[in-house]
Amino acid sequence: MNQTIAIDCPAEILVSLHMNAEGLAGFMKQHAAITLFREGRLSSGTAAAWLGMPRVTFLLRAMESGAVLLEDSFDDLARETSLLDGPS
Repeated sequence: MNQTIAIDCPAEILVSLHMNAEGLAGFMKQHAAITLFREGRLSSGTAAAWLGMPRVTFLLRAMESGAVLLEDSFDDLARETSLLDGPS
C-alpha cells in the first residue's frame, strides 16, 4: 500500500527553483531515495523500484551524488555482483 506525504512549500521556492509542484516532488523523491541508500537504510534495488528505474541507472545516479557503492571488501563485491546475475 502506497502512502502520500504532503510537504508545504511556498510558491516563492518553486519560482526560484524554476519548478512546478510535480517537478519538486520528483526531485525530492529522488534525493530522498539516494540519501536513504547512502545511509544504508534502503537497498539499491528498493530505491530503484521506488523511483521506477532500473537498478543500474539508480546506482549511476547515486554514485554521481557521491554514494560509495563498495566498501572495498570482497563481501560487498560478491553481494553487488550476485544481484546483477538475477535469479538462477
